[in-house]
Amino acid sequence: MARLDLPPIWLLGMIILATVLHYFWPILPFSGGYLAILAGILCLGGVALILVAARHFRAQETTIHPGGKPTSLIIAGPYRLSRNPIYLALAMILTGVAIWLGSLLPLLVVVLFVTVITRRFIEPEEARLREAFGAEAEEYINKTRRWI
Repeated sequence: MARLDLPPIWLLGMIILATVLHYFWPILPFSGGYLAILAGILCLGGVALILVAARHFRAQETTIHPGGKPTSLIIAGPYRLSRNPIYLALAMILTGVAIWLGSLLPLLVVVLFVTVITRRFIEPEEARLREAFGAEAEEYINKTRRWI
């Protein structure tokens, strides 16, 4: 079961939840051509950000797995602006889906997703970074935002 406890699985679950909420309780529906374009930009931008951020893991030869032991502190590329660009990208994708669905409750699922990802993955990862890299990690964590 631990193999299913991964951020992309959480994203899929939240997309399903957002879709169910939209179709069963479409509170404050909204729509518009520009919103569909915004949704597409967020989704495509999220995918692009994942690819760019993942490339830094490969270049540094460290694990991308959320529970893995880091062997390198990545502070270049998108990691200069966000400590968690892959999680940010997943949130962008979910936000795009929520906007595309077009009602309030799917947007609230984004807040739930960010909360779960922060508690379940980000906080433990930050603890592992502090343990592995000490003062260097602490400096990075203090100067770089968690999300954006």
